[in-house]
Amino acid sequence: MSDERDHDRWTQGEEVPPGGEHRAASAPEAADAETLRERQRLQQLEMMDRWMQGVLTEQRRSRRWKLFFRLLFASLLLAAIGVAFYGVRTAGTPAPGGPHLGVVRVEGVIDAQRQASAERVIEGVRQAWKDPQVRAVVLDINSPGGSPVQSQRIYAELRRLSGQGDKPIIAVIEDIGASGAYYIASGADEIHAAPASLVGSIGVIYSGFGLQDAIGRLGIERRVFTSGENKDLLDPFSDIAPEQRRFWQQILDTTHRQFIEDVKAGRGDRLGDDPRLFSGLVWTGEQAVGLGLVDGLESVDQLARERFGGVRVEDYTPEVDPFERLSRRFGRVAAEWLGLSSQASPTPVRYQLGG
Repeated sequence: MSDERDHDRWTQGEEVPPGGEHRAASAPEAADAETLRERQRLQQLEMMDRWMQGVLTEQRRSRRWKLFFRLLFASLLLAAIGVAFYGVRTAGTPAPGGPHLGVVRVEGVIDAQRQASAERVIEGVRQAWKDPQVRAVVLDINSPGGSPVQSQRIYAELRRLSGQGDKPIIAVIEDIGASGAYYIASGADEIHAAPASLVGSIGVIYSGFGLQDAIGRLGIERRVFTSGENKDLLDPFSDIAPEQRRFWQQILDTTHRQFIEDVKAGRGDRLGDDPRLFSGLVWTGEQAVGLGLVDGLESVDQLARERFGGVRVEDYTPEVDPFERLSRRFGRVAAEWLGLSSQASPTPVRYQLGG
């Protein structure tokens, strides 16, 4: 018995004091908790490092995009400057050597703020006129008309140059040469048109709306303060008095009379005696020959080939400044956004087909 007790594994070993069992068991648990906290701290540091790396990557990407867009903007700006500089240098430049026809295009609505402005057309005509190699100045017209003032300015310049007798000025109507566009054409020495083109519309037009009843039905009160009893003439939200209507008709009649007188002065005895000539009607180019509104049915290429011995055609139309065009467009958008009138023409009276 004593030997077995001496070798009892339960009674051998160091004596554990009271309560030592709990402390011995809790020591590994404390070590495990400390290890867990250390791991959590390392994981937090790793997550923070990843977050900082992501922020730095995003900042680098943002800087690259900013740099890209700045370079793109600078490239576009330089390209626009180059185009503008090229347009200024080449606008109305005489053709290099040899006889040719100097063509100036009158396209779209005739208006001071558009391509078919008096300033632009007159500049091109003068450049072509003073070039000794130009056999004839040709206005290539494709326009429904427009501003009376712009049309009159171009007409007057054509008549002035034509009076010098240095070279012929020929107007060629493409698809349409109506109203103010025909006013311009009548200042040329000759007018030619395509057989199916639209020619004429010698008249004056004003169009608008009367909306005073509409806003009344909507319960809207419009407040307008004027100094001068006729200052609100043609206001679409106000009634028009009979005397105002008669006055405005006199304006249109006076402008129409100016139109007729200038057409007669330009065309002379070539005009027919049809009473409908100045009624605002339009005719085809073929019909217009019989009425004396045009002289022939030739195109620009036909004139160059058949009448001027096959000389080449050179465009003298001045280029439009892209910055000016952009600023005008921005101005119109801003005016519309602010609720201001965006009409470019200073007068609502138009030499224009169909309003």
